[in-house]
Amino acid sequence: MTRGEILRSLDELLEKDRGTLQGSEQLEAVGWDSLSTISFMALADELGCVVNPSAIDSCVTVNDVVALVATQLDRVPAQLAGERLA
Repeated sequence: MTRGEILRSLDELLEKDRGTLQGSEQLEAVGWDSLSTISFMALADELGCVVNPSAIDSCVTVNDVVALVATQLDRVPAQLAGERLA
């Protein structure tokens, strides 16, 4: 899965138009809430990742959330620029 595909999944999770999220947005500004955390954990599970809710709670931006999945897929954050994650 590419960074763009993860962002599109987050668009859907947050009920945004496709392509809305770019990554630098503050979670608070995009309407992130406890339901978003639970939904993201389910998405991570679909990708074969386990994400602790407290790790999500420490995230500030959309990129921070994406990085939680990327690190579990054993990828360097620089590879999020578009290479396949899994």
